[in-house]
Amino acid sequence: MQIAEKTIEVRYAETDQMGVVYHANYLVWMELGRTQLIEDLGFRYADIEKEGILSPVIDLNVSYKSPVRYGEKAFIKTWVEEYDGLRITYAYEIYNGHNQLAITGQSKHVCVKQENFRPISIRKMFPDWHDAYEKAKK
Repeated sequence: MQIAEKTIEVRYAETDQMGVVYHANYLVWMELGRTQLIEDLGFRYADIEKEGILSPVIDLNVSYKSPVRYGEKAFIKTWVEEYDGLRITYAYEIYNGHNQLAITGQSKHVCVKQENFRPISIRKMFPDWHDAYEKAKK
């Protein structure tokens, strides 16, 4: 299993009035982690988008454990939890500046054609990505 790691400096604009990271910002950080994993595997989302393929979220799960606060760094870990050639489930852990688990999460994606949103087989259209996901998954 391959785990991507990314560090984020918490910006004031990402927090609420209590100085705690606003809950929706974790979704943005999950995307940063996912992008890092894909880059670590040797690919880029932009490349498949040039081919007319998108990767929308079809399911999302986040469990909040402890806060991340302004002035801390957040540490994101991302990996491929499940992959079946069509759907990809990424898993995430985000830690606060005290190395406490702040959130766990999963996002499930499917690749679709941009013009009609019909699912495509990653295995068939992008065999290099398929092989990389097979090797990287849990």
